Amino acid sequence: MDADVAPLVRRDDEDRVAVLTLDSPANRNALSRRLLADLRDRLAEVAQDESVHAVLLRSSHRVFCAGADLKEAATVDMTEQARAIVDVQRRIAALPVPVVARLDGPVRAGGIGLVASADVVVCRDDVGFALTEVRLGLAAATISIPLRHRLTPRSAADWFLTGRVFTAAEARAQGLVTHVADEAGMDATVGAVLDDLRAGARQGLTAAKQILNADLLASFERDGEAMARMSGELFHSDLAQEQMAAALRR
Repeated sequence: MDADVAPLVRRDDEDRVAVLTLDSPANRNALSRRLLADLRDRLAEVAQDESVHAVLLRSSHRVFCAGADLKEAATVDMTEQARAIVDVQRRIAALPVPVVARLDGPVRAGGIGLVASADVVVCRDDVGFALTEVRLGLAAATISIPLRHRLTPRSAADWFLTGRVFTAAEARAQGLVTHVADEAGMDATVGAVLDDLRAGARQGLTAAKQILNADLLASFERDGEAMARMSGELFHSDLAQEQMAAALRR
């Protein structure tokens, strides 16, 4: 396939696990229109595949996701982009089977929404996270929906308001991450999680996920549009456009 039309999210199946790989190294897997559309399409495929017991969401390179695509943010309708982010997060949470996120490198801003929407998160011990939106005159609006279901109120206030980098250990302590492993132990830790999910009957897995995510899905329905509108307004503000342009120049 020509590189210009190659998918930015690949799917490979491994013994009843659909492995979805974010593969947009040029912009560190930023949430561009193409990447979001590809991820939506792969999730839709998996939702209809009754042979799948779990999904593994990972990156083809060290950075898991850099957040919003700031270059696109200057030229596209960011309210529609925010709606697409809400939709992808909702699809992850609503997928019939569990989603395991594997984090081998940094996660920023909107990428943390993908992590929070997953059911199980395995993270390398040297990974750093940051909700950098506030430093650009933005807010973690669309991703606040899953994050507020995972985090303690105090940790959410800390990370949303300061924009500081926080560690894998902090992320685990505050409910964002499930397991932390060193680089040498990542394959074994992820493998153990997937083997446990393979051992479950699909009917049991789907019923358990419905129970666990009922409140989160209700929040997407209730708050998704309002958060998308807020996000779009902030992205299109003069201040945010100036801050993003300055960030791109650095």
